[in-house]
Amino acid sequence: MNEPKRAADSPFAVEVEAGKSYFWCACGQSNKQPFCDGSHKGSEFTPLKFDATESKKVFFCCCKATQNQPLCDGSHNKK
Repeated sequence: MNEPKRAADSPFAVEVEAGKSYFWCACGQSNKQPFCDGSHKGSEFTPLKFDATESKKVFFCCCKATQNQPLCDGSHNKK
């Protein structure tokens, strides 16, 4: 399996809404980070669905190295 592209060196803060679904970019190629824009087509990557259970700010991973997909776990600090 190929490694995803590191889209950024820090997480992306998003105010999510309870009851809505978000599709996190797992490949790092999307121009709409941290969300999928279909750039993974033709690769082994697929977006990851995130269902917001409450309205709040969450930090989506943009380095694509998190062990807590799709949320940041600080892996961007381990270059």
